[in-house]
Amino acid sequence: MLKTQKTTLVKPAEHKPAWWLVDLKDKTLGRAATQIADLLRGKHRPTYTPQWDLGDFVVAINAAGIKLTGQKWSKKMYYRHSGFRGGFRQQTAGELIKKHPEDLIVKAVKGMLPKNFLAQKILTKLKVYPGTEHPHEAQQPKVRELH
Repeated sequence: MLKTQKTTLVKPAEHKPAWWLVDLKDKTLGRAATQIADLLRGKHRPTYTPQWDLGDFVVAINAAGIKLTGQKWSKKMYYRHSGFRGGFRQQTAGELIKKHPEDLIVKAVKGMLPKNFLAQKILTKLKVYPGTEHPHEAQQPKVRELH
């Protein structure tokens, strides 16, 4: 008689998401984005299931204090197109962080999520703020130190 091991799966209805507070002051963009993406997907939990959204909420503060290495502030380009003729726009990372510091974090995390239908749903659980103030005190987020 063979002994088989059973895999227990947590259903999405049974999942209770946690809230994490992440301080991005003087953190490197890529390293912080990978750790945030893992928290959003739920890869830090033993009940990780790739086909379900079992991740946590992440509140990222001090997005304006993020670091980039080398000459990326002036050489890293972000592109967009309006869809109309002549609607191609580009801006450097330095220009982007001056106008919208939270967009720099969101774009980095979005690039590290899987390219499927769950990515947009997972990305809605990321809350990014340029300063230290955020409106999520009622959720009592736990502080998570990035390394």
